Amino acid sequence: MEVMTEKPGTTLQEYASEPIPPNPDSTDSDTMATLLTIAAEKHAGNIAIKHYDAEAWREITFAEMGAIVKSIAKGMIASGIQKGEKVAILGGTRPEWSFSDFGALCAGAVVAPIYQTNSPEECEYVLNHSEAKMLVLEDAAQLEKIAKIRGNLQHLKQIVMIDPGSGDLGEAITLEELKAQGQTVGDEDFDQRLASIEPSDLCTIVYTSGTTGPPKGCMITHENFRNTTTMASSIVAGEGGEGTETAYLFLPLAHVFARLIQFTLTDTGGTIAYWRGDPLMIIADVMEVKPEILPSVPRIFEKIYALAQNASAAKSPEEQAFAKKAIEVGYQVRMLQEAGEPVPEDLQQIFDAAEEPVYAMVRNLFGGNVQRAITGAAPIAKEILEFFYACGVPVFEGYGMTETSTLSTANNTVYGFRFGSIGRPVPGVTVRIADDGEILVKGPNIFQGYYKNEEETAKTIDPDGWLHTGDLGYIDGDGFIFINGRKKDIIITAGGKNLTPANFENAMKQHPWVSQAVMFGDRKPYPVALITLDPEAIPAIAEKLGVTADAKIGENDAVRAELQAHLDKVNEKFASVEQVKKFRVLEHDLTIESGDLTPSMKVKRSVVYDQYADLFESMYDGS
Repeated sequence: MEVMTEKPGTTLQEYASEPIPPNPDSTDSDTMATLLTIAAEKHAGNIAIKHYDAEAWREITFAEMGAIVKSIAKGMIASGIQKGEKVAILGGTRPEWSFSDFGALCAGAVVAPIYQTNSPEECEYVLNHSEAKMLVLEDAAQLEKIAKIRGNLQHLKQIVMIDPGSGDLGEAITLEELKAQGQTVGDEDFDQRLASIEPSDLCTIVYTSGTTGPPKGCMITHENFRNTTTMASSIVAGEGGEGTETAYLFLPLAHVFARLIQFTLTDTGGTIAYWRGDPLMIIADVMEVKPEILPSVPRIFEKIYALAQNASAAKSPEEQAFAKKAIEVGYQVRMLQEAGEPVPEDLQQIFDAAEEPVYAMVRNLFGGNVQRAITGAAPIAKEILEFFYACGVPVFEGYGMTETSTLSTANNTVYGFRFGSIGRPVPGVTVRIADDGEILVKGPNIFQGYYKNEEETAKTIDPDGWLHTGDLGYIDGDGFIFINGRKKDIIITAGGKNLTPANFENAMKQHPWVSQAVMFGDRKPYPVALITLDPEAIPAIAEKLGVTADAKIGENDAVRAELQAHLDKVNEKFASVEQVKKFRVLEHDLTIESGDLTPSMKVKRSVVYDQYADLFESMYDGS
C-alpha cells in the first residue's frame, strides 16, 4: 500500500486501479431487491438497525428487517403497484425510509426520493416528472405540503404515511395499513415479483438537487448500484472491516451518498444507527453510539475540527504549543507506521506523551471508536484531514456524483491515499483528463441518462461512454486525482485571471467562527467574499467579547478584526491578484431551507450571487 504526500512532477492522462478481492460477507446479489432478501437470511441474527425511540436506542435484526420489508412490498403489490412503476419517498432519514425503499424495490418499483426540505412546488415537479403512482411520506408536515399541490398531481394514486400522528389523514393510509393490505398477497406472488427483477431494470430515479437550474432525474439501474455497492464493500473488507461494524447515518437518504451507505451496510451485515433527527444532537449521538464508520459531508468534520481547536485555545500557551507539536508528530508517526517504516525514538516519545491530552481527546469527539470516516459531496481542506489523521481518525475523501451511482474514486488504505486528492479510481472505473482539463469517468457505475431528457444526456455522456463531470483537475504520476475547480464556478477577473473559489473558501472555513465563505469577482477588478458565522459559535463569541449575541454581531469591530486577521493569513497562500480584498459578514447563515445550500450542503453559488447582489456590489463602490 502506497502512502505519499507530495505530488510528483509528472501527470497522467488516464488511470484505472487494479481489481481487489470481493468482501466475503457480501450477499453477492444480482439486484438491490435480492440484496435485502439474501441479507435477511445470511445476516439474520446481526443487528441491522439502531434507532432512538425517545427513551433509548432500540435494535432490529436483519431477520426482523426482512419481515418488515416483505410486508411492505406485499402491501404495495396489493395496492396495485406494477413492476417498473414509480414510488416516491418524502421524509427524513429514519428506519422506515429504508424499509419503504427496500419494500418498493422488492415489489419491482422504481424509487424516486424527494428531499424532506423540498418546497411544495419542488415536490410537485418530482412527483409529476417521475409519474409516481404512490407516495410514502413521513408525517403531517409533509402531508401539508402535498395537500397544497394535490390537485396538480395527475399520476399519484395513493399516499402512505409513516408517522400519522393524531390529525386528519384525508385520503392517506398509514404504513401499518399498507402492510395489512399485503396479507392478501401470498409468498409465491412475492417471490414471482422478486424473480422478475433484472439487473438492467431501473432501480431508482434520483433528482439532482443541483446548484443551478431545475433538477434532472438520474436513471440508475440495479446493476449500477450493485457495482458501486460491491466496490464499497470490497474496500471495507480490504481495510480490515468486520461485517458487524456500525455506521452512524444522518445524511439524507434522498441523496445517493446515504443510499450507498444503506446498501453497503445491508450487503455486508453491518449496523446502521439512524440519527434522532436533530442537527444539534449529531455530535452527541456520535459520542453515544460510538460508531466504527462515520460517513459525512465536510461541514460536520469542520465543526468537530472547530470543537477541537476551541478546546485547545482554552488551554495555557504551553499546552497549546505542545498540542501543535503533537499534531505535527502524530502525522509523521502514523504515516511512518502506515508505510511500515521504523519510528525514531524521539518522535515516539512525543507521540506517546500526546496520546491522552491530544489524540484521545479528539478521538472522543467521534465517540472514541471510529476506524474510518468518509467525506464527500463537497470539498474539504487538506489541513483538516491531516489533523484528524494525526489524532488517529482517518477521514478519507472520496468522489462521485449522482450520475456515477455515488462512487468513482476514493482514498483508502487498500490501494493508497494522498490527502488533498480525491483518491484513485475505484476498481472497475477509469478516469481520464480531457484536453481542457475536465475530469471524465467511465465504468459500470455510470448512470443510464436523464429521465425524459435526451438532450442533457447527450451533453453529459459522449458517444464513447465517457461521463463529463464538469469538474476540472489532473491525475498525478501515481494515479491520484486532484480537483482544481468546477467549469461553471471559475471566476475570471477584469484582468483576465482565472480564480478557483473553493481554494479560498475552504481555507477561510478553517476558522472555528466561520460557517460559510463565498468568493465573488467575475469581471471585477479583484475578488471579495461573503462570510457567515457559525450559529453554534455565536454565543461563545459574544461571551468572549462581552457583546450581545444577535444578528448584528458580525458588524462588531472585534469580530471583524479577528476575521480580517484570519483572512490575511489565508491570503498569504495566494498570489496578489488572487487575494480577497474585502469581505462582508451576513447577518444569518446560509441554509438548505433558505435555498442557499443544496441538501448535501453545497453552496448554490448562482442563488447566493443573485440574492446578495447588492451586498457584493457594495464592496466595489466604496460603501
